[in-house]
Amino acid sequence: MPRILVSDPIAEEGLNILRQAGEVDYRPGLKPEQLLTAIDNYDALMVRSQTQVDATLIEAGTRLKVIGRAGVGVDNIDVEAATQRGIVVVNSPEGNTIAAAELTFALLLALARKVPQADRSLRAGEWKRSAFMGVELYKKTLGIIGIGKIGREVARRARAFGMQVLAYDPFVPPPHVQQLGAEPVSLDALLARSDFISLHAPLTPETHHLLNRERLAQTKPGVRIVNCARGELIDLDALATLIETGHVAGAALDVFPQEPPPPDLTVLHQPQNVLTPHLGASTEEAQVKVAIDVAEQIVAVLTGGVPRSPVNLPPIPAEQLERVQPYLQLAERMGQMHAQLLNAPVESLHVRFAGDWEGVPLDMIARAALVGLFTRTTDTPVNLVNAPLIAQQRGLKLEWSHRTESELYPDTITTRATTAQGEQRLTGTVFGRHDLRITHLDDLFVDIKPEGILLVTEHHDRPGIIGRVGTLLGNHQINIAGMHVGREHIGGRAVMMLQVDDPIPQEVLAQIRQLEGVESARVVIF
Repeated sequence: MPRILVSDPIAEEGLNILRQAGEVDYRPGLKPEQLLTAIDNYDALMVRSQTQVDATLIEAGTRLKVIGRAGVGVDNIDVEAATQRGIVVVNSPEGNTIAAAELTFALLLALARKVPQADRSLRAGEWKRSAFMGVELYKKTLGIIGIGKIGREVARRARAFGMQVLAYDPFVPPPHVQQLGAEPVSLDALLARSDFISLHAPLTPETHHLLNRERLAQTKPGVRIVNCARGELIDLDALATLIETGHVAGAALDVFPQEPPPPDLTVLHQPQNVLTPHLGASTEEAQVKVAIDVAEQIVAVLTGGVPRSPVNLPPIPAEQLERVQPYLQLAERMGQMHAQLLNAPVESLHVRFAGDWEGVPLDMIARAALVGLFTRTTDTPVNLVNAPLIAQQRGLKLEWSHRTESELYPDTITTRATTAQGEQRLTGTVFGRHDLRITHLDDLFVDIKPEGILLVTEHHDRPGIIGRVGTLLGNHQINIAGMHVGREHIGGRAVMMLQVDDPIPQEVLAQIRQLEGVESARVVIF
């Protein structure tokens, strides 16, 4: 009978499910050294956020088959180390959706009607009704940044309150947003039109300080801001300044860049604000849901079944690994290129295989392209198992096809990403065993390794353009490691791909875009 260790507080309903499948040791509060000594005796480990499951602990758990996180985030689990050991990691991405959406609305109402401030005043023996004049939600405009699982639930509740809902999410096609009764808009339009703004975006390098000083200044005067997502999405110093000036009427914050926040954080001392200590998932129902969900998945893995929400994927059979692995990497990097080169959300992705692919799991390679497409747009771990589900949630259609004829190379992959603005095609292949190459962008021939930092420019084939770009990079001490230029014909449309050794700052990229003859310039980071 398998042994299961539970090292954090878990709802009894989840423990009962585990007890039906094995011997359960419920030991919340174990010290790290105690856990490290004991882990070798268990087949499964179930945690919440307190237990740190690092590479050392995973290495010591020689019997471990599955690690379950009763919650959404897996920041406390070294997923890469678990994957290398062939340990399945599961979580519960849906378990706290309703709890987080309801907390968002609780904060929205508390902020609008000044409920906490009135409560404090009354408890202090005061009766100041006029001091707590609020505003109604009815017929107000709510701007939702990030229309994922929680954002969608917030949108539904806002409509029930009679609010107009705007939504900004560059990775969700507009028709999918409209189905929720929301109006898809740009970020600038959302900031300018919203009476209330609620953040539900993932934390990625692109969304860090998404609401910075400049964007906060673009908001409608008197706006109220709610953040139940990630603390780093907002520049809190800039927010505090605009609250002080009155441009922002107040903020309701459940999350902070540092938790607990430092006592001298300005927003903590502004009476206009409503603050809670990261309570998004803190409901009895949510804790029961995640406990049951993860317990069922642990049992599934221990009994040879398939879990609902694996964060990683068990290894590919050894007899296929050598052939498949480089093409999985190639497809993923082609997806990453699409994500960083396109200006609009991808609505469909078609992966075409040409050549001899007998015995190769083509559906897995097609999914790898999705992984690349989504990796830079979400802070949720994306893998070959959950990528199709994420695509479904975003209204993105994945298709793949195969033909035996290959025009240029023995085996090629072509990805066609379609957006509302058109389509973009990439073709790639693998030379030898591990030499990944991108060979075409649309119909233009290129020969570039998808690695490091890549500058991609579009222009018309005219003398001097390549030199001007190279000179500008050199003036900023940015070294060029490789280059390829593809063109339709002399004087026609051309694309230049430059591999560089150093990051290209945004101000340098802006200067490149302003060079005469350059039509577009984007940076792709692998």
